[in-house]
Amino acid sequence: MTADRPAEPLAGGGSGCDGSGCGDAGGRAVGGRAVGAAWVGALALANLGVWVGWFGPLQLLLARQAELLAPDHKASVLALVTGAGAAVSMVSNPVFGALSDRTTARAGRRIPWVAGGVAGGAAGLLLLGRASSTAAVTAGWCLVQLALNAAFAALTAAVPDQVPVRQRGLVGGWLGVSQVAGILLGTALAAGAGTVAAGYAACAASAVLCALPYLLMRRDTRLAPADRPAFRLRDIPAGLRIDPRRNPDFGWAWLTRFLMNLSYSVSTMYLLYYLTDAVHYRGDADEGVLVLTALNACTLLATVVLGGIRSDRTGRRKAYVIGSGLVISAATLLLAAWQTWTGAIVASLVLGAGFGVYTSVDFALLTDVLPTAEDHGRDLGIINIANALPQVLAPVIAAPVVARLGGYPALYLLAALLALAGSVLVRRIRSVP
Repeated sequence: MTADRPAEPLAGGGSGCDGSGCGDAGGRAVGGRAVGAAWVGALALANLGVWVGWFGPLQLLLARQAELLAPDHKASVLALVTGAGAAVSMVSNPVFGALSDRTTARAGRRIPWVAGGVAGGAAGLLLLGRASSTAAVTAGWCLVQLALNAAFAALTAAVPDQVPVRQRGLVGGWLGVSQVAGILLGTALAAGAGTVAAGYAACAASAVLCALPYLLMRRDTRLAPADRPAFRLRDIPAGLRIDPRRNPDFGWAWLTRFLMNLSYSVSTMYLLYYLTDAVHYRGDADEGVLVLTALNACTLLATVVLGGIRSDRTGRRKAYVIGSGLVISAATLLLAAWQTWTGAIVASLVLGAGFGVYTSVDFALLTDVLPTAEDHGRDLGIINIANALPQVLAPVIAAPVVARLGGYPALYLLAALLALAGSVLVRRIRSVP
């Protein structure tokens, strides 16, 4: 591995050639020097901080606030808050990605957005800790989503910017490790802080501290002002459209990721209520969620880097994505059919194993089908709509299913069918083996 280095200019014409590999017509970094372990570690740590900022609230804190504000309508309040935040996320991620593609700061294209996004996200988390109404919680969560998506868009775009194709699975694996570690740490901070306000403060501090090594390393690609692509705000809606006729593989990759994330959102958004209302967990439900998250993390960590490495070595992506999707579908079927604490434990272990492989290999697959080298941030932002849109749709779908269409067995059967569809449709991607 090579030594890490500070920001380097892009070659003329915005070609995406930056010393760690040049982008081809499809946006891939071809050949080039391998990225160093220190940079990968700092990138993963910064990513971990973003996920702490998201999932401490999503796993426990927002649900507890909804329960305190409206105990008789907690599910509806939670759906309102998370749905509004996800809508903000869905729009802001590709917009900030496009802005970072065109940033000409001396520090680089991505680093300024990481710094500003993490700072804004921390401020939003602290405001959430003081919120005392549904409107205030909704506004605070939207601010957190807006800011952290700026950071996340820049962090993910750094991978196709600087990582050659032969390392994408490996880097995707470590990003997967940081994702699950962030979810676990965020859940632990939320459960162990004592109060909702203290939980938000702990998540805010973690997000800032985790970003510091990446920011201090100052390794980024730099864009000369003369090479900056044109950008007008009124062009944003057109830029966010996917044309499946021109880029069919990009379209299929988006759809399959959307289906898998919708399955995951349907499965996890009501996990706290699943334990209390279906499993009738006898202990502290917060601790129960933490235990299940930790078990999920154990099997995910056991498979996420290994799956990425195996995919890099074989040069194959689709088989790993399809197989992992089938495992995820099996895990959600367990939650539907075996509504006991033991069943929840087994399902969490199986779910982690499936998502470990899926997280690393599908990320590598996505970076392999990006349409252009000049718009990595925007294109990955469009892909990230497939992460955010399910958070908007999941409560709309889940609430009536739980209340009127069969309860939790029907909810987790639906999650299994969504994961199965996402797995099968991966076969439609032609340019990736």
